[in-house]
Amino acid sequence: MRISRDKLNKLAHTVADALADSQEVGFNEDRNTIRQEARKALENLLTEEARIDTAARAKIASQRKIILEGSQEWEILYRKYYNEEVRKLGI
Repeated sequence: MRISRDKLNKLAHTVADALADSQEVGFNEDRNTIRQEARKALENLLTEEARIDTAARAKIASQRKIILEGSQEWEILYRKYYNEEVRKLGI
């Protein structure tokens, strides 16, 4: 899933603000550093999600039978292959 830079920054700000508001969390770094690290973590998650999506789609495309995207069979295979890729990561 592609997400705009502005939306990613907004999400990182929200994460940093939520952590700052929590009584259970203390910062060793300034809030901007926390926001930047949250942004990096979100970017890494989105990059990994895109890789998993691409791998699942490639497996479906490699089938002998042509399976149309959006069909029930395609959806079932996509979920199956997507979950296999996630399990490979140990999640």
